[in-house]
Amino acid sequence: MEFITFEFLVKTAIILLVFVITLGIAAYSTLAERKISAFLQDRIGPNRAGPFGLLQPLADAGKMFFKEEFIPETSSKFLFILGPSLAMLTAMMASAVIPFGDTLQFGDTVINIQPVEANIGILYIFGVVSLGVYGVMIGGWASNNKFSLLGAIRAASQNISYELAMGFSIIAILMMTGSLSLGDIASQQKGSFFGISWLPSGTNWNIFYQPLGFILFCTCSFAECNRTPFDLPECESELVGGYHTEYSSMKLGLYLFSEYVNMFVAGLVMSTLYFGGYNYPGVDFVAANFGQNIATFLGIGVLLGKALAFIFFFMWIRWTLPRFRYDQLMNLGWKSMIPLAILNVVFTGGFIMLKEMFFS
Repeated sequence: MEFITFEFLVKTAIILLVFVITLGIAAYSTLAERKISAFLQDRIGPNRAGPFGLLQPLADAGKMFFKEEFIPETSSKFLFILGPSLAMLTAMMASAVIPFGDTLQFGDTVINIQPVEANIGILYIFGVVSLGVYGVMIGGWASNNKFSLLGAIRAASQNISYELAMGFSIIAILMMTGSLSLGDIASQQKGSFFGISWLPSGTNWNIFYQPLGFILFCTCSFAECNRTPFDLPECESELVGGYHTEYSSMKLGLYLFSEYVNMFVAGLVMSTLYFGGYNYPGVDFVAANFGQNIATFLGIGVLLGKALAFIFFFMWIRWTLPRFRYDQLMNLGWKSMIPLAILNVVFTGGFIMLKEMFFS
């Protein structure tokens, strides 16, 4: 089989490793959610399954697998099964274009730590994220339940509303970097802060140039992930459980699990776009003194650490802020977020034009 080359095997191994890491972090994010909420509410949290409750995710998975399977008699059975499957599939696909690190060198062989090297990585992520709402919409409609349908409609309108502001915030980044590739965007942040030569490398992060864009993107990420205060699609006090009211067993588990996968991917994307990705202060110093491979492995750990910090931030917000009313959600998206995102694009364009005129 001639198409099975060394590069093909390496990329396959990287993709499988990213898949395992994503599932592992998402699984233990469920434990972190309960531990963090317990800490904020002065409780202990899960502590029975294994030492310090570390086996709780495995216990939860076993419970989901062995619970009774229930499919409503009046539901559209094929679509009822398709909904959670599509939600999980799109959540896992989004991480395919994330650059997890720089290159590894083994003799004459150079390995790029990016599952798929796509020069349209941002467009790919937006396309996959846009498809994710179909899993919610299909599951809510196929359940033949009014609460599920209302939750699905809320999810669709919420995603459409906040994707616009998210798209405009991304346009400002593209105007500055001139590339749709996440790999290029990450590598451009390898320089020193504002180009000051005596500052350490790996500090030229986009957050310093696009603070408003980051705030807008982060807020929209909460809405895209259906996280509090934007969790109207599953609002328990009004809709019982929203789009997954009729689900049980592992189908419900896929919906709940996909939310944590989306949080992890959102953390990776925000880290790559605004916080240097795998770059960290002194990355060139580490590469020069300890070798490129050590610098790359440290970069992988730094990127994962940044993503985990964003997951903690998602959870902190959930247990701190109350849920928005639906009219407040729509007003924020259409009357505040989108105008601010458009202004950010205009100001970014003006800044780039002035820079070209006076500093080129």
